[in-house]
Amino acid sequence: MTRAGEQKHTAAAARAALQDWVRALEALKVTQERPDATLADLIRDRATKEGDRPALIGVEGSLSYRALGALADRYTLWALAQGLGRGDVVALLMPNCADYAAIWLGISQTGCAVALVNWCLVGDGLVHCLSTAGAMHVIVTGGLLDAVTAVRARLPPGMRCWVHGETTETELARIDLLIAGYPPGPPAIAPARRPAADDRALLIFTSGTTGLPKAANVSHGRLVEWSCWFAGMMDAGPGDRLYNCLPMYHSIGGVVAIGAMLVCGGSVLIRERFSASRFWDDIADGGCTIFQYIGELCRYLVNAPPHPRETQHGLRLCCGNGLRGEVWEAFQQRFAIPRILEFYAATEGNVSLYNCEGRPGAIGRIPAFLAHRFPVALIRCDAETGEPMRGADGLCIRCGQDEPGEAIGPIAPAGRPAAGQIDIYTDAAASARKLLQDVFAPGDCWFRTGDLMRRDVAGYYYFIDRLGDTFRWKGENVSTTEVAGVIRGCAGVIEAVVYGVAVPGHEGRAGMAAVIADPDFSLETLRAHLAQHLPEYAHPLFVRRCAAIDVTGTFKLSTAALAREGFTDTGDPLWFNDRAGGAFIPCDDALRATIATGQTRL
Repeated sequence: MTRAGEQKHTAAAARAALQDWVRALEALKVTQERPDATLADLIRDRATKEGDRPALIGVEGSLSYRALGALADRYTLWALAQGLGRGDVVALLMPNCADYAAIWLGISQTGCAVALVNWCLVGDGLVHCLSTAGAMHVIVTGGLLDAVTAVRARLPPGMRCWVHGETTETELARIDLLIAGYPPGPPAIAPARRPAADDRALLIFTSGTTGLPKAANVSHGRLVEWSCWFAGMMDAGPGDRLYNCLPMYHSIGGVVAIGAMLVCGGSVLIRERFSASRFWDDIADGGCTIFQYIGELCRYLVNAPPHPRETQHGLRLCCGNGLRGEVWEAFQQRFAIPRILEFYAATEGNVSLYNCEGRPGAIGRIPAFLAHRFPVALIRCDAETGEPMRGADGLCIRCGQDEPGEAIGPIAPAGRPAAGQIDIYTDAAASARKLLQDVFAPGDCWFRTGDLMRRDVAGYYYFIDRLGDTFRWKGENVSTTEVAGVIRGCAGVIEAVVYGVAVPGHEGRAGMAAVIADPDFSLETLRAHLAQHLPEYAHPLFVRRCAAIDVTGTFKLSTAALAREGFTDTGDPLWFNDRAGGAFIPCDDALRATIATGQTRL
């Protein structure tokens, strides 16, 4: 492209970006016009217009707008019958399906919060999340009942389990059959029981940057803001159909992808999991116009063999996060994608960025006229400890152009107390750790994202990595503390640390465990132990057996040097988790070289 052509393209992108921002701001007006409207209220309004048009389209069942509203109403009646309201929690443990959204939309209308639990969890992880949520009831699909049954004795007393769908269990109530007998029509909810915008609607689990998964509080107001904002950003309307294969227990797959379509009259094609071989048939046959992605899915598609329908689709937009620059261009060109909208956001955070201009690899850019509304700062951090660096005045140091730093967002200016008023998580101590005070002025307070970014001369932000002891793999945040704790519980393991290592050709970082073990240690035992206690994406890809592990001056196990060595220069016995073969195999020089080429599917 000539210089003149580039300038023309840049100008056109800037005009299109301006339209995106204006549409998103216009869409948010509902929060001023109807400040106490919930997402369920907005969807019910659409149902009066859309009627029997499809809203949620699943493999095993679909819901029209009218049917979605009616089903949500029945779950509201169920919650009222259980006496649920503000301060109560119901946990939801189900794979992606059309009923999923109807359940939490209905229950949350009573003021009760719904905890969206990762349906891959087993053992300790499942117990932790259900206990942390403080749930009084658990709704679990029949296919996942065994995981709950296995830990029932360890769950808080009084927690009641309800089954959704077919099951051989006869002692537990089938909630889907129970609610079918409820009368149709909107339930009568006393005004005092209706949730307000600030009331908690959902608990969404996020590993943040330290420790076990944490339950992030998500208000009704935030659900409305997310849904309306993305509807505006995507220019979504009744003619759109979004393809959603992201887990619905996450904020993107479960709220943004669903809410943004339903508030504007569009529909969502739901799939339980991503399949590269089935993807283009689903897109074409389903008449999808939007794909909600995470970057790893795009990389899978780029690396997949040619598909006869990969350019015979109606996609006008792909919207998501984590799409690296080198994959971006190959993905867009090969599959003839008209437009990509990359963004950055966090369930519990107040920092969000949007790349409306389509700059490959960038996660966003804040236009000058909205700088006051999206104030983001990057601060220098110690590479080893992850702690902010401070100047002689005791305040944090802003990063320069292209200098990596942690992204933070303001909560309260100096002189306005904030720390005691912010309930980011259900755990007050965890919430406090996300707050940073005395940042640029004595007494101010900012939210820590735990993410390293850089900002270029044109104002574009680029994601670099996660701070702390969490890394991202297969689109999931993996807590090294949690995984190491599980490994230490395996027979024969004396000590273990877990960290993420870069693998060529793959997004994020793969898990690697360094272990000190006694002579009776067995890799077969470790593999069985991991399967019992962790979802597969959290299983380490590499296991390194060490004679010793360095400790820091405060007696913490050190992973910095181990992480730098990665899987290529260990000097210790190393095994590779061959998932296809179902075993750990020796990672010799030949296998290391093959993995290092970036062509191996991990």
